[in-house]
Amino acid sequence: MSAETSVPRPRESGVDISDSGLLQGLLSQSPFAFAFFDPGGRFERVDEVFADVVGLPAERLVGRAPGELLSADLTALIEGSVRGIVAGSEVEGDQRIRVRTAGGETHHWSLTFSPIHDDKGALRAICLVGVDITDSRQVEEDLRRSEERYRSLVEAQSQLVWITAPNGVVEEDAPQWRAITGQGLEEYLTHGWLEAVHPDGRPHTEEAWREALRGRIMFEWSYRVRTRASGYRHFEVRAVPIIRHNRVVEWVGANTDVTPQREAEEMRGRLTDQLGAAALRTARLQGATAMLAEALTVEQVVQVIIDVGRTALAADRSAVALLDVDRAALKLVNSGGIPDVPGAPGEEIPLSHSSVMTMAVNSRRPVFAESPESLRSQLVDAGGDNEAITGFIAHSDERAWVGLPLLAAGRALGALRFSFTRPQKISQEDGVFLEALAGQCALAVERATLFEREHRTAETLQRSLLPDRLPVVRGLVLAQRFRSGSRHVQVGGDWYDAFVLQDGRVAAVVGDVMGKGVKAAAGMGRIRNAMRALALTNPPPAAVLTGLDRVFEATEEEEQVTTLAYMVVEPGTGEGTLALAGHPPPLLVSPQGVPLLCDGEPGTPLGWPTSRRQFRFCVPPGHTAVLYSDGLVENRKRGLDAGLADLCSVVTEAPAEVVGSPHMLLDFLVDRMLSGYEQDDDVTVLAIHVPLATKSD
Repeated sequence: MSAETSVPRPRESGVDISDSGLLQGLLSQSPFAFAFFDPGGRFERVDEVFADVVGLPAERLVGRAPGELLSADLTALIEGSVRGIVAGSEVEGDQRIRVRTAGGETHHWSLTFSPIHDDKGALRAICLVGVDITDSRQVEEDLRRSEERYRSLVEAQSQLVWITAPNGVVEEDAPQWRAITGQGLEEYLTHGWLEAVHPDGRPHTEEAWREALRGRIMFEWSYRVRTRASGYRHFEVRAVPIIRHNRVVEWVGANTDVTPQREAEEMRGRLTDQLGAAALRTARLQGATAMLAEALTVEQVVQVIIDVGRTALAADRSAVALLDVDRAALKLVNSGGIPDVPGAPGEEIPLSHSSVMTMAVNSRRPVFAESPESLRSQLVDAGGDNEAITGFIAHSDERAWVGLPLLAAGRALGALRFSFTRPQKISQEDGVFLEALAGQCALAVERATLFEREHRTAETLQRSLLPDRLPVVRGLVLAQRFRSGSRHVQVGGDWYDAFVLQDGRVAAVVGDVMGKGVKAAAGMGRIRNAMRALALTNPPPAAVLTGLDRVFEATEEEEQVTTLAYMVVEPGTGEGTLALAGHPPPLLVSPQGVPLLCDGEPGTPLGWPTSRRQFRFCVPPGHTAVLYSDGLVENRKRGLDAGLADLCSVVTEAPAEVVGSPHMLLDFLVDRMLSGYEQDDDVTVLAIHVPLATKSD
């Protein structure tokens, strides 16, 4: 709980605590604990909240010194603060203390002491204001524990997560592990996981695990695990101890299935032995593997396969189909891979349909048809219709075919189809090469499918940390655009927010936590939530940024750079205030499309020691203020100054109907500013538009 949770200090003059009606009304309606002391340190008045905190009736406290009735720690805190105020010293605000209630519960309180002077400036009394921060302390503890686990998972680069007690005993369920091994819960708990490890490696695994427990060091190992189907798969494991107060509180680990990589290594070994003198084929395979390794998406993998079919195999057509298990069918990924003639399969090929690719998938083996006669014989034997097959061969210019299953750990992902317009002899070396190529393609397809799924998950995560919708406020129109620059399955740290304050004004902010990945996203979430809490408590921008500096120092790492622009605006009039923390200046667009960059003090990023300042920032009716992240104006080829100049230039080119609509204006700015540049960062833009007043208003 930061100091901003404390209530504002009362005015220091013109207050008479003897005015019972005024003071009693204040005390009876306040959720805070109040106590007033005379300069001698005795209670003059307390409210019921304070009386409940110390477990004594209010009338018993009045006129008594704290040391006569209260606990030693609370007495020391109160008397020390009172003496400091009487002596004219600066007394620390937000002093924390734990208090046990009559029911045995422990509550955490934040106490603030303030002097009260009479009209002549003489010290009249000392005011104590207390805020119950128990819930906030619990939230902080939960967040800290969650972050420790999250950090451990990132370090372990995990997929299958498990947790043990400090002594290595399994006490929590790991459903993913049991789903793979087929173990029951009772079989898995304690040290049951070792029973699933291959007997040959079990003793060494157990000894390595115990050595890590004794030394409190990271556990890194690899072993084979018996699966539910009684086969074995290769896993790499990494576990880290969670240490708090110099003691291990738990171990968090993760297992990664590396069977495909091991199988790929074994396959490459077989290739080395079998190809021998076929140096050219080996070089071609290596080239294909390199290209497949660079392909991130399924579309890119398919394009590589087509290129390899044309260059390495001299194939006239290449087709890729992925297996839809639910529909028991293959779905063609690329058009044009199969000639459009009578008898040819469509874009969806049921596994029951007899074709080169379905035979490869059903048999899990390559299919080679070196001539039309060979193709007809194999398709008819597989249950195909002889008349349809004959019609296809008669109308097609293809004269030889290859069908290859795409297999990953024995599981079919789809099939490849290469065809030639001339009869083709498939030698033993050709078969080895094609089988190896199919293995590399399968790994690439599996990796690309996983990448696309995780990339979508990453974008979903980043968007889930942003507001679902902007508030609808009379006299104000808000609009936002967010375009993710996330690459390689990493979330970014850009964010925006807008919300209505208690006095009806609207707070708007755009921030940027530098970096990528879960760490940046987590930092963004913490700063965004803290900013909301601070703004709803004490909304002036300078006060909010000052509070965020303290939050940042307490929760973030020094090298983590975070900037933001925060403004508070009055609906209807557009009167507002703005503060910047090392962020690019807001842009004000007039109804005539004239741009004006804010010339206010840019400030420093959060956490840097500085005196935060705010300044007037008005959005007159008909105008639009635009807050944005640096991804809009800055990239590898364009510096910040050039980007700001380009932004103003783009505004002057906007048509009148675009300038009058904040939604259209943001689309126009984002499209024009990114045109011709490769987006390498998130782009976040927030518009605050004050409409012109109408007669109905």
